[in-house]
Amino acid sequence: MTTTLQHLRLAAVNIDGVLLNDTFSPVIRAMVTAHGGDYTEDVEYELFSQPQLAAASVFAKATNSPLGPRELVAAYLAQREEHLARHPVRVLDGAGDLLRLLRGLGLQVVCYGGLDRSHFDRHLGEFAPLFDDPGYICTDSFRPGVHEIVHDVFALAYDQVLFIDDVARVAETARSLGVPFIGHPSAESAYQRRLMERTGVRHLVRRLSEIDEELLRTLDHEAAAGAVWDTARPAGAAHEQ
Repeated sequence: MTTTLQHLRLAAVNIDGVLLNDTFSPVIRAMVTAHGGDYTEDVEYELFSQPQLAAASVFAKATNSPLGPRELVAAYLAQREEHLARHPVRVLDGAGDLLRLLRGLGLQVVCYGGLDRSHFDRHLGEFAPLFDDPGYICTDSFRPGVHEIVHDVFALAYDQVLFIDDVARVAETARSLGVPFIGHPSAESAYQRRLMERTGVRHLVRRLSEIDEELLRTLDHEAAAGAVWDTARPAGAAHEQ
């Protein structure tokens, strides 16, 4: 019989780039270059895990686009639909096994991301029984959403919630709050792995199968000991001015 984890209570798992394939990074990169911008580390950092309108403002600045934020969001969503015709959304290998492992270790599980709930229902509906109420949280209005999910939705302590995400901005926020974190940077993004390493992320995986019971128990022990992040090592700012 599996012994449940002792300290962690909840796993918050990002939807796109963790449970589903990354269908955002390629479109963002293509749009920036198509509009005459340079796709740099700084640009990627500023665009990822932002509310849509905030990201559109960053995009306009990076490309000198005359379009307004809402027009840019509409253009982006239209281009993403074209991308999806060639590269459909799919559940990543190991997603179901990961969710079952998290629940088997006694954790509540919730999914979150920047699109509305219909995206979750459409692509992860088959796994709905593996998530706890509310199942999915749209964070577009308060991204990256770490504080809100931990404090406002579940009323837990920061060190009781494990986040699994593909974006360094989320890792930065997790570090600032002392929140356990596993990085799963997408191969489609140019800079997220390097940005996470600079932030001081200890646990980086390339495949969901690497998030096994041993790793989760390690994180549980680290959280209980207040040693989730290496505070002796200054975090290199993920975004250096």
